[in-house]
Amino acid sequence: MEFLQPYLPVVFTVLRVLAVVSLIHAIVTRQQLYWMVMLGFGALLGSVFGLIFTLVYVFMVLVPSLRSGGQRAGRAVQSGLEAIKPLDTRIREAQERLDESDTLAHRSDLAALLARAGREAEAQATLDPLLRGIYADDPVVLLTSAELDLARQQPAQAEERLSRVDLRTSAATRTRTLTLLAQAQAAQGKSGADATFREAMTAATTEEPRARYAAYLVAQGRPAEARPLLEAMAKTEAKATQLYRRQEREWFGLAAEVRRDLK
Repeated sequence: MEFLQPYLPVVFTVLRVLAVVSLIHAIVTRQQLYWMVMLGFGALLGSVFGLIFTLVYVFMVLVPSLRSGGQRAGRAVQSGLEAIKPLDTRIREAQERLDESDTLAHRSDLAALLARAGREAEAQATLDPLLRGIYADDPVVLLTSAELDLARQQPAQAEERLSRVDLRTSAATRTRTLTLLAQAQAAQGKSGADATFREAMTAATTEEPRARYAAYLVAQGRPAEARPLLEAMAKTEAKATQLYRRQEREWFGLAAEVRRDLK
């Protein structure tokens, strides 16, 4: 083992760097708390046990995650590019996909886009077959239905649907569900809307919860509480990539509108 002695400092440094990278990865990907604690020992304290644990994390979690990361990144970019297309174009393409293959995803996507375009009757007609079938309790169907309910000024019905959505399905589902739920509660004058908006902003996958909460605070006569949110969104927009700004343009636009109203 003596021949390894000169290389030990290098090995230790490499393991320490791996511990830092692994800790960041664990935090970003929201791994279990015990991973973060043990990686913290390796990254911050350089303990031998923590560094050994780092190797376990690298081979059990980090490497497999990196192998599938390319596919996830590709899907994220594709989603971002899709979001920046004009709404009419997205509706036309969604209709073409539905005509080619009548699936849950294609039908719910078209219904959601029609709802966003203010074409509630068409959106409801598109969604109706799903509401009467085996997909009636699918999160996508419930979210799209709730959005239509809100557009038709039926917040109580929207709230009932949203209460049936499993928030553990995905981070995006959780964000969308809580944002819609907060809107439904606010439309009914319920005090719980404030807490629901705050919950929606935690680990949100879009700028929508922050923008809508700021608008809600102003509507409630609480502009002082809205200003820090609006300032934070302005900083986010300034530092964001062009793709992200275009993807979130609707919510950055809403925030800018609320800021103008406060002046």
